[in-house]
Amino acid sequence: MTQRKLRLGAFIMATGHHIAAWRHPGSQVDSGTNIDHYIAVARTAERGLFDQVFVADSPGVQFKGDAEAFSRQGRVSYFEPVTLWAALSAVTRHIGFVATASTTYEDPFLLARKFASLDHLSKGRAAWNVVTTSADNVHGNFGQDRHPDPALRYERAHEFVDVVKGLWDSFEDDAFVRDAASGVYFDPAKLHTLNHVGKHFRVLGPLNLERSPQGHPVIVQAGSSEDGKELAAATAEAIFTAWTSLAEAQAFYRDVKGRMAKFGRRPEQLLVLPGISPVIGRTQAEAEGKWAQLQSLIHPSVGLNTLLPFWPGEDLRKWNLDAPPPYIPEPPKGINSRAHVVLELARRERYTVRQLYEYLAGARGHWVVVGTPEMIADRMQEWFENGAADGFNVMPPVLPESLDSFVDLVIPELQRRGLFRTAYEGTTLRENLGLERPANRFASARKAA
Repeated sequence: MTQRKLRLGAFIMATGHHIAAWRHPGSQVDSGTNIDHYIAVARTAERGLFDQVFVADSPGVQFKGDAEAFSRQGRVSYFEPVTLWAALSAVTRHIGFVATASTTYEDPFLLARKFASLDHLSKGRAAWNVVTTSADNVHGNFGQDRHPDPALRYERAHEFVDVVKGLWDSFEDDAFVRDAASGVYFDPAKLHTLNHVGKHFRVLGPLNLERSPQGHPVIVQAGSSEDGKELAAATAEAIFTAWTSLAEAQAFYRDVKGRMAKFGRRPEQLLVLPGISPVIGRTQAEAEGKWAQLQSLIHPSVGLNTLLPFWPGEDLRKWNLDAPPPYIPEPPKGINSRAHVVLELARRERYTVRQLYEYLAGARGHWVVVGTPEMIADRMQEWFENGAADGFNVMPPVLPESLDSFVDLVIPELQRRGLFRTAYEGTTLRENLGLERPANRFASARKAA
């Protein structure tokens, strides 16, 4: 038995993370815009005592390639995440909600208000996944010819997060008296104007919403580039990352936690949550059969398009699918962290083109584990107990089928080993993740003075 417990998030990708999941009989084919599907998935994750559910998001249609491949991909229509989580907060009690929002294409005041509202609506279960946005299909939606350079996007992100956190502190925790007898509603001395003037933003404040149940919604980050690790070490309370080997995951874990001291933070204030996409069978043969069935649903044009970001400008249709890629490039600028994982995997395993896209089809370069509940628990335990992870972002290959299997088969095995909770510890996401409630910066400054 162990006192330290795994933290688990359910990373929800509409029909599932496998690129052909929408064709699988265990999926909900219209799930991107089916609220009943999301209600069922959130309730399943809560039944499994997950800390949180998460959806990635980009403000644009994400696709590169030809019309045939485009017509065969099932991820072109999906809900905006904060709106979705607000609806689901009303039909759940414990599960946390992580929504993605961009520091490059959103406004700090509006974002601060939106996430504080979600935290109030959910009674303390909101989290913001901070992204800087690199997808090519986005900038034109905001009247821009191109993205800002990655370094500038991350510079802006540091300031953006600081502004949002300052706005969340506009009211002190005890500012609202609401004394009907005296007629005093709140104490104006406990309302603070941010008056931020920086390189990228001028924001007066205050936010027109009282401090939320968690003080601040939990801050999550998902970048593993050098700039991403710096942003996480400075601001994040959980980081989603992608690695396929224990050694790489251990090196990342040491690296990002080792950066925190210079920002006045302790290692336990940041949870490292690698992605794992489990294909589960009651026997190894059953698990491998499930994986083979999924792989058989990949159309070659769709598979090749998963490789386009790593070989930009190439006509991949000319390649021999059953030979290794003709060359392994340096990671393209702007997506270095994910490209490093994929290209290093291609080198290490000497995959053919088909084998590489079949691997990426499972979870876009995250760790795919095909096996029994005991074997999957073994692998998770190994990473957890050997300095590679504080928990995992579980990425079901097919939804709802794969999440049902994880909750019914893997969760009991983790609980039997003393690695995972048997009941929620608190009522807020922070309490369940074991994270501190942040002090109000203005109240702290006044006490110090």
